[in-house]
Amino acid sequence: MFGLFGKKGESPEERLGACQQKGDWAGLTRVYYQMGVAAMEQQEYNRAQLWLSRADTIYSADDKVYKKVGEKLMDDCSERMEKLEEASLLYNNIPAQVEEMAADLGDSRVRVWGLLSLARLVKLGERLASLPGCQALGRLGWAVDLVLKSFQEAPTEEEFYGLRNLCGDLYELGDSAAFWGTGSQIEVPGSAPFQVFDLNGMMGVHLEIDAYLDGHLKMICALGQGEEAPAPETGIIAGALLPDYYVRTKAEKLEEAPGIKAELDRMWSDYHFVCSDFTWELVGQKVRAYKELDILRN
Repeated sequence: MFGLFGKKGESPEERLGACQQKGDWAGLTRVYYQMGVAAMEQQEYNRAQLWLSRADTIYSADDKVYKKVGEKLMDDCSERMEKLEEASLLYNNIPAQVEEMAADLGDSRVRVWGLLSLARLVKLGERLASLPGCQALGRLGWAVDLVLKSFQEAPTEEEFYGLRNLCGDLYELGDSAAFWGTGSQIEVPGSAPFQVFDLNGMMGVHLEIDAYLDGHLKMICALGQGEEAPAPETGIIAGALLPDYYVRTKAEKLEEAPGIKAELDRMWSDYHFVCSDFTWELVGQKVRAYKELDILRN
């Protein structure tokens, strides 16, 4: 006998583990999709967002999976995700609020706001870099230092292309089974392990880092040619919230998770900081402190 999640009595987590062990990526996609459908029917919309987004990421990353899972599943998944985009969820509300607040700031202040959030991902990136295929995340500290320096002086050619290569590596990470397939994780003292796939929330933290750094490179090029720089990316500002991790591992409401509350406090504090008459010395002090922060310990 088979139920929604496979053999009778077999939990979704057991099916996920079996698919990961066998490298059955189409099966993994179906399990995530089924978990998302079940969560949506139970009106657990944060969990629906978590699981459906994971299914979408996998079949979007691998052409073989795309062909195997079929258009019916993908169309329904997309329709459900569109409905979730209209819901009042932290996943939607915080990025929208950040974008609205950023509209009243100058571009440089928005870029600094993003840099501060990026700096808080450095320690996590260093730990995740020990996982197979995730080495690019270990270079975030170098990238943060370079971005900070380049606000005040032009980067060298080697630095510029090094940052561009990092962007490419981060983008490719999202297409790799090392990111979405194998279930790789790191231990979190006093809490549940953090999976690299937990970066998938908020449009993909790795992709928001890529977008921020790529936007910074475009700004450097534009200024060097006497042109107007493109508008800064704001997605990274909420990147350190890591909602997927808290939805996956916590029973309480997402907005009440201590890690979420602590990060929101830092985000809004940073907003007030960039609204002030800050100096680059003060920015450097905050960046150095954030680089040493373990956001999973609040």
